[in-house]
Amino acid sequence: MKNTITLAAMCVLAASGTAGAGGQKDSVGLGAEFGLNGETGGVSMNYDAGKFHFGGFLGLSDGAGDDNTDVTFGGRFYYHLHSTAMSDFGLGGGFGYLSIDQAAPDDRIQLMFLEPGFQIRLFIASNVALSFTAGITIGLVDADGVSFGGQRLSGDPDLGVSAINGAAGIHYYFF
Repeated sequence: MKNTITLAAMCVLAASGTAGAGGQKDSVGLGAEFGLNGETGGVSMNYDAGKFHFGGFLGLSDGAGDDNTDVTFGGRFYYHLHSTAMSDFGLGGGFGYLSIDQAAPDDRIQLMFLEPGFQIRLFIASNVALSFTAGITIGLVDADGVSFGGQRLSGDPDLGVSAINGAAGIHYYFF
């Protein structure tokens, strides 16, 4: 019996790989992220390629009644300038789109955002990452204006330009 347990333990140890830290190459993360603009974000998926990671998000809101379906989607790319076993710092940016359903005569408002900046990912476990993003938000189409560092430089807050230029996310990575 003792030999069988020892043999089973050796097989388990031989089959197991080395413990991996966060930011593993070729891993996919599922979670949620929000844009710097404060308007876009949703369920997201990231792919970590080692030296960089990229991903996208999708959000949908449809309340009771007519003319109230809002859709948002976008993508992000960050190149890792520095990485440790449990964190990375990347430069890059994102793009976000939000379509807000309105009653007539406006019908829909289309908001687009270009968001260059940086992102810090902190792996609180080997496969769970918290992300913190900061940068510049440039409003396009119906979203006029620019904001940086939490201070509005120009634009109309009623058109979706946010004065808060920080965003957060969480992802669970599958190795």
